[in-house]
Amino acid sequence: MRDDSSVSVRRAQCGPSRLAHGWRLEAAPGLPVELADGFVRPAVRAVPRALAARLKPCRIRLLERLEGPEQASQWTEGEAGLEIAVACDGVELHDAAMELLVCLGQALWGQLAPAESSTYLILLCDEVFACVAGEIDEEALAAKRRLLSGRLAARSRRRLQDYARASFAATAAEYVHCLWHDVTVRIGPEHLPAPQLRRRLELLARWFPPDRGYRLFAAATGPSVTI
Repeated sequence: MRDDSSVSVRRAQCGPSRLAHGWRLEAAPGLPVELADGFVRPAVRAVPRALAARLKPCRIRLLERLEGPEQASQWTEGEAGLEIAVACDGVELHDAAMELLVCLGQALWGQLAPAESSTYLILLCDEVFACVAGEIDEEALAAKRRLLSGRLAARSRRRLQDYARASFAATAAEYVHCLWHDVTVRIGPEHLPAPQLRRRLELLARWFPPDRGYRLFAAATGPSVTI
């Protein structure tokens, strides 16, 4: 895929606009046009309808920066729905869209049925018992390491929930990412191995099937991700 992170075309001003699922988008003046049109819109279109239906109406705000200088994104949930803000100044366009997808995954974790969250916890326990040390992203990896830092930590319900939430958010983001476009899976001890990644993606696909025109796995050659 072409790297559009250096696109210099700027939007003089930007008002609210409509996204797939009836969601709304607001972009701060001066951000690259390609951020919204080439990344955020197609990423949101790839979100399965069944997944979007679990969430409240969503307003996405693309800002130059958030109040916290190190904060990449944040989301809140109120009576009007979800509000997601993503810091975009100095951030690669693809990374900004991925921050949005992680926020959606975090919000979705709170909307799972008890049986669904239990199933995902069992999946994580199977990975731990199989000595799988890696994770999908840095936040989930840090939460996993905190959980497994000692016997007392491993019995902590809070640390388990923190890890499950971070892990699920990363998994949900990667699921939509794979529907959005072909991706390359990084390998190594800090990354989730391909068999475990596939198992997670298949679970998400059962709960939230891809919409018509989207496919998680290629027709005959296996998953659309490459290793």
